[in-house]
Order: sequence, then C-alpha cells, then structure tokens
Amino acid sequence: MIAEAGRLVQPAVRAARLAYRYGEISGELRPVDLAVLPGEFWLVSGPSGSGKSTLARCLTGLIPHLYRGTLAGQVWVDGMDTRETPLWRLAERAGLVFQNPASQMLAATVEDEIIFGLENLGLERAEIGRRVESVLRAFGLTGLRGRAPQTLSGGEQQKLALAAILARRPALIVLDEPLSMLDSTAAIELIGHLQHLAHDDGAAVVMVEHRGEYLRQVPALHEHALPPMGAPGPTAVAGAMPVEPATSDDPALSHSGGDAFELNVRDLTVRHGGRAVLHRVSFDAAAGEVIAVVGRNGSGKTTLLRSLAGLQSVDGSVQVAGGRPDFGLVFQNAELQLFNATVRDEILYRIPRPNLAWYDWLVAALGLAPYEQTPPLLLSEGEKKRVALGAILMRRPHHGVLLDEPSLGQDARHKAILMRLARGLAAAGHLVVFTTHDLALAGQADRVILLHEGKIVADDAPAAVLGQTSAWQRAGLVVPAWLGSPEQLS
Repeated sequence: MIAEAGRLVQPAVRAARLAYRYGEISGELRPVDLAVLPGEFWLVSGPSGSGKSTLARCLTGLIPHLYRGTLAGQVWVDGMDTRETPLWRLAERAGLVFQNPASQMLAATVEDEIIFGLENLGLERAEIGRRVESVLRAFGLTGLRGRAPQTLSGGEQQKLALAAILARRPALIVLDEPLSMLDSTAAIELIGHLQHLAHDDGAAVVMVEHRGEYLRQVPALHEHALPPMGAPGPTAVAGAMPVEPATSDDPALSHSGGDAFELNVRDLTVRHGGRAVLHRVSFDAAAGEVIAVVGRNGSGKTTLLRSLAGLQSVDGSVQVAGGRPDFGLVFQNAELQLFNATVRDEILYRIPRPNLAWYDWLVAALGLAPYEQTPPLLLSEGEKKRVALGAILMRRPHHGVLLDEPSLGQDARHKAILMRLARGLAAAGHLVVFTTHDLALAGQADRVILLHEGKIVADDAPAAVLGQTSAWQRAGLVVPAWLGSPEQLS
C-alpha cells in the first residue's frame, strides 16, 4: 500500500528493484523502481534497446511466465506477485498491447478478435455485444468487422489490438509504442480515450512511447525515463551512441546509383477484395529525391510501396526508362524478411563476394555492431528494422530504397541516422521513398505525397503540403500544433 492524501492506496502495479536479462541476447533491463496508482497516466521513455518493451512484459507478468532469462527484484499487479500468480489471473487485471500488433492476432475476423478476450472473462452475451460495438465505433473499425486481421494495414491492426485489450477494461493498461503505426488523428483520439479511462474509470495507464510529444498535454502526466543500454545509471544522456550518423560525403555512400533516371507511375490501380486500394495514382520522381508518403491508416501507403517494388499485381504502369525499376523494400513488419541465424548472416545472405568494408561500415552506422552474432528475431522492433535496412543496403539496389514506416521503434538519434543515410543515398543518385505517420520526419523530406482513400490529394514540398489545410481536412488528418508552422519545417 502507498499513502496518498491521508489514505492507503493499492498500486495497480509496483516494481521494486526490477531487473531482467535475456539468456540469448545482450539486452537487459537495468534496475527499476516504479509504483503506478489507479487513475495515473505514465509515459515510459528511453532510447531504442534500453529495455522499454522488457519493462512492459514484466509489468503485465509475461515475464517471467513466457520468457526465459534472469529476473531480479519483484513486481506486484494489484498486490499479486507476478512470480507466484498464474498468468491467467494476472490477465484479468492487466492488459498489454504489443509493439508488433500482428503477433497478438488470433481470430478469423476483426469482430471475433475482440470477442475472444471478452468470452475468456466469462461475460454475458449481451454485455459482450455492447462492448464490441463500443470499441468498434471508438476505433473506426465498424466497416472492417468481417475482415481477417491479417488483411488489415499495420495501422488498422494496431487499432484492433488496442480495441481488443481496451474492451476488456483491465485495471492496468500497458501499451508498447501504441502510436507507432497510428496516423495523427488516430493518435490524438487514442490518447483522449486513455485519459477518459484513467480519469473517469480509474484505470492505470502505462504507455511506452518514442513519440512522447503527443502526451505533453496530458494533465498530471508521470514519466519514467530508462537509461541507454550499458549506461552507468539513470543520469546518462538518453540516446548516447558511439557511432556517428552517415553523411552524404561518407566514402561508403559514394557509390553511384548509375545514370540519372526518372520513375514514371501512371494510372496505378490496385484492388483487394473488389475494392480499389489505389485508384489511378500518377506521379514522377527523380533520382536524388527523398519522398515521404503520408496518409490515414488504410489509405494505401504500404500498397504503393509494394507496387513500386514489383511485389503487387497492378493495373497501370511503374517504369524507369520503359522497364521495371530495381528497388529494395524494407517492410513495415521487419520480421517478415528476417530468417537467418545471426545479424551478420542476415545482412550477408546470398551475397557471393560481399564488400566487407561496406558491411563493416553499415553495421557500425546502424548501431548493429554489438548484435552481429545475435539472432535477428530476438532484437527489439527498432533493431529489427535496422537489420532489414542493412540487408537491403548491402545489396545496393540500382534505383534506390523503399522504407515502410522506417521510424517504428526508433529513438530520435536513430531517426537522425536514418535521414542522413537517406540523404547520402540520394546524393549518390538513388531515389528514397518512405511512408510514415511521423509528420516531423516527413517534414525533413524533399517532397511529401498525401494519400486519401487511394488517391493523391497533395504532392509538393513539405511546407507547402503541411500548409494545405483543406487537403488535410479532406484526408481526415490533424497536423499537430507542436510541429510548429509549416515554414519551420522547410
């Protein structure tokens, strides 16, 4: 119990000298002391690889029940010691939204995914129906209720994972980077929903998040910052890293992408299940450009990149000099393209005579040197994305790279590295196209393409696009006030 306002209160979750080390990888969670009371809203921040996801697993009991490693200290969920309490009992009080939402999808339809958890609580059928309808409306999923979760976009899967957990109304809600795949409107709406649960229903909310700027307006927000991995203690500078980011004059990026070229996209149309995901999209892009593609969840961003990479059946044409372009694509879910035993094997896979100087530079620039002998799938989500990027860059695709939500799981320093790599590739004659919900990151591109329902509604320099109020309203998106004026991004 903790004394508050002259009374004793049971914390929703309390950690005492909590520390954890995985058996298979070098990552660890340094000792943490934390007490979250009912009704409190907490932000857990820290650089990529600092143990944020590990802390989330500990706070909900997944560690030690589902992961192998060394646990020190104690965690109590509503007074129950997580070491001694069965996971099913902990799940009645605590819910975790995973960083990778696809990994917690079990059912055949969106509606069944939400129903599954409610049935496990033993709720009456009428109450289940009320809760399902409520969260479907709250997360804009009503029109998707019959869809298979695996057919949804990454952002739509994120919304479904949130809806399935929040429908259960756990006393403790832990969310691992819930904003990472959400557009600005959905992110603002989610935070408002969580504030309501905390303030009105007394739920304890713990959000692990790199995009903490969205939470700065939350009243009485508490924050716990984790130090970088290997740092001596909590006072270490967040994001410290010995590797300098890439610059356009780095010798390793000086290789040319070939002659100047232009990508021509004409009347690009893609259909899924009888509906047009992309509808007659046309644009040109030149070697040396860095282009950001933005839009609401489900607007067609990932489908556009898949089409440019030749991985999608399309109507219309995608050509460079009359032929198919050669792009490397880093998927939104990096796990789908990682399958080797070690990071080194992954990056060098099926390259008969690799340029090892280029390899050494890549793993250093991407912050992967400590993990060369680590299985990629045991890394954090941000680290997995960087491994996938390293594997693509090692192959040196002729025309450039396509990055689907490259900032997922990345702290500010790694985003800076990412953009300087993009600039270096562009300076070497490549085209870089990335999708993102991070509008501050989009503002660093040469050009922003705004999609809405599979169509381009704006295409111009970042300041010009971000300043087109009517286009953003048409797309149903909010440009957050904390971004500043569009001119500040130019």
